[in-house]
Amino acid sequence: MDKGPARPDVVIIDYGMGNLHSAHKALEKVAAGQKTVGISSDPEVIRQAERVILPGVGAIRDCMAEMHATGLVPIIRESLANKPFLGICVGFQALMQSSEENGGIDCLGHFPGQVKFFGDNLQDQEGQRLKVPHMGWSQVSPVMTDHPVWKDLPAGERFYFVHSYYVEGQKEDQLLASCDYGPVRMHAALAEDNVAAVQFHPEKSAQAGLKLLENFLNWKP
Repeated sequence: MDKGPARPDVVIIDYGMGNLHSAHKALEKVAAGQKTVGISSDPEVIRQAERVILPGVGAIRDCMAEMHATGLVPIIRESLANKPFLGICVGFQALMQSSEENGGIDCLGHFPGQVKFFGDNLQDQEGQRLKVPHMGWSQVSPVMTDHPVWKDLPAGERFYFVHSYYVEGQKEDQLLASCDYGPVRMHAALAEDNVAAVQFHPEKSAQAGLKLLENFLNWKP
């Protein structure tokens, strides 16, 4: 599916597994006519875009299978190498080396680290069982407080999460923001060079999420 202008400034990659419409609507809102936003599975449209977003919902096995089946992995890798790039939710997890989900899945390997399961018996400090998936609003603590994608977002801002698996990166200097869920301190966002990625859904995170998307549109790595 292609939606939007023929040569949009910002492309949301459509590989059949993303939260496309709400992301598109949120980006159009913050773009405010200054940049055009489109949804596309056409490698040439993606290549010509100024910046790219990789969304994702569902199981990582299905997401990775669709990326390969649609032939989009090469243009995703190319975009990761040369333009502002934002991964969202499972689109973030797909950038890691591997995931424990579905018995173990190889991912794109852009960031070193794994995607891990919260567990079947996750408990808080009082011994109360925590629900998995981790769903709802949680506080996020920025680590790279001066990163342009986090501009004007205060520490402890809340974002909306829906996930049963979390990222554990291997390089602390890539850690953009963290979030605690019971005993688990997950890497809620990573960033390096021209690539940033977030576990939460900015398009569902009210004003804080819109601000992050606006920052991404203005980011000049």
